[in-house]
Amino acid sequence: MTHTYAVILAAGQGTRMKSKLYKVLHPVSGMPMVEHVVRNVSEIGADKIVTVVGHGAEKVKEQLGDRSEYVLQEQQLGTAHAVQQASSLIEGLPGVTLVVCGDTPLIRPETMQALMQHHEDEKAKATILTAIAENPTGYGRIIRDAGGDVAKIVEQKDASPKERQVKEINTGTYCFDNKALFEALKQVSNENAQGEYYLPDVIEILQQQGETVSAYATEDFSETLGVNDRVALAEAERLMRLRVSEKHMRNGVSIIDPASAYISPLAEIGRDTIIQPNVMIEGAVKIGEDCLIGPNSQIADSEIGDRTTVHSSVIRNSKVGADTSVGPFANIRPDSRLGDAVKIGNFVEVKKSTLGKGSKVSHLSYIGDAEVGTDVNVGCGTITVNYDGKNKHLTQIGDDSFIGCNSNLIAPVTIGKGAYVAAGSTISKDVPEEALAIARARQENKEDYVQKLNLKK
Repeated sequence: MTHTYAVILAAGQGTRMKSKLYKVLHPVSGMPMVEHVVRNVSEIGADKIVTVVGHGAEKVKEQLGDRSEYVLQEQQLGTAHAVQQASSLIEGLPGVTLVVCGDTPLIRPETMQALMQHHEDEKAKATILTAIAENPTGYGRIIRDAGGDVAKIVEQKDASPKERQVKEINTGTYCFDNKALFEALKQVSNENAQGEYYLPDVIEILQQQGETVSAYATEDFSETLGVNDRVALAEAERLMRLRVSEKHMRNGVSIIDPASAYISPLAEIGRDTIIQPNVMIEGAVKIGEDCLIGPNSQIADSEIGDRTTVHSSVIRNSKVGADTSVGPFANIRPDSRLGDAVKIGNFVEVKKSTLGKGSKVSHLSYIGDAEVGTDVNVGCGTITVNYDGKNKHLTQIGDDSFIGCNSNLIAPVTIGKGAYVAAGSTISKDVPEEALAIARARQENKEDYVQKLNLKK
């Protein structure tokens, strides 16, 4: 079986981004570009991944971890020079090497696999991934001979006026016989307009040696987009969002307006779920079947059960059960667990709390650092007072309890099973099971008080 290696070129500073952030770390659909590339390369089963880093090397390593090995390109002297830095790890090894840029997040694993299969079928020493561009400005051109074979690749700045009219472009992604690649790299010179060592020169060197050089043209030019500035970054974001939305729609999810849906590539969404406009689904989100995610909702790194509805609300790092309703305008903060058939109503905030099956917090309440049992009713304006200025404390509310409106539960405190808390109470002591707790000043009416005030005027 042929061994496969991947070299990811991620050393460029990306000055056109005009950013303090290293270019390949700019996110597309919530993930750094280089993260997309490594994930795609991993899907084709590369035996070894080598990332060439330069500016911002430590941050790239922090992002990718041990999924890649790394080599440093201290001076950016061109793409051939960059690949050559990987010689200490893979030079001389038998197999095929895929070279791909770290700023091309849209190239699908299927395209990479097709490129490598074409390379093997043609018994080539080098195979170029090409595409047809309506506006090829800025790209290297694929120059073919009279027989249609690849004659050479010429960079934009070195191309003649006739060559610049060619629309078949070099995407910057290649397959090479690994041994032939590193032998040819030793012969690349920098005698060109930029004074750099170009990787495409390897193609010409191999041809002069009589080796087979082939090209595989992808049908989707948008896949090959290289992100060099903020305009291209926005275009990559748009294309990725539409791609992700299309995948879910073909799998049985209704997305009312794909152009306004921001869905992470990591998200899983069940059949017959409806995603309404202006929804953001970020990170590793799992949404069940038959859900309704309403407009202007934001869900991040959370799990949503079947048949649950989310209306114009925020859910982060939490788990929501089946047949539950959240919102409108609710905020479910991290480490919250909402059971099945729970209702979280308008302007309710839940933080680091658990609510059991059938419990309801219908409006204008704060539930923080709390364990709420099953079938509990929490009235409007209830607050779990969890912070004493130094530490957070736990509120426990037993099953079948009823918390009246405008109650303050001062933690640490326990409300027993089946207990009632009268509206307007401030509870600072535990309430026994099935007891009624009343903690408010006795009402006193001052007769004729308004008339006395008027006399003073």
